[in-house]
Amino acid sequence: MKENRVSIEINCSASKIFKFTINPANTHLWIDSIVREETNESPTKIGTEYKNLNKQGKWAAYTIVQFEPNKMFELKKKNSFYHVRYIFEPVSDHKTKFTYFEWVEKGELEEPFSLTVLEKLREIVETDKGE
Repeated sequence: MKENRVSIEINCSASKIFKFTINPANTHLWIDSIVREETNESPTKIGTEYKNLNKQGKWAAYTIVQFEPNKMFELKKKNSFYHVRYIFEPVSDHKTKFTYFEWVEKGELEEPFSLTVLEKLREIVETDKGE
């Protein structure tokens, strides 16, 4: 599989979900494979670097290559063909379609995201644990 697109409707504003997912302190709360994530600067903008540590003790580094507050951001993994784009589409004032779109320019996706991960994100932000 070269690309994977997973979407879910979340009963929150796009800005709330955007703020939660862009914050590296929250990543481990909804992505089980991540233990810790950090950035080289705040606020986030094009060129910001993210690093995350997985449960196997390996670090991965990403750079923000596209950034539109409350609408979308895209990360490219360093020294890799992997990209991921977070897309926030308002359905109403308090409902958002969130899409996690990942792809590789060459090769195959190693561990495609599943809907289960987005369901965990939805549970956190809808129950205000994501404040």
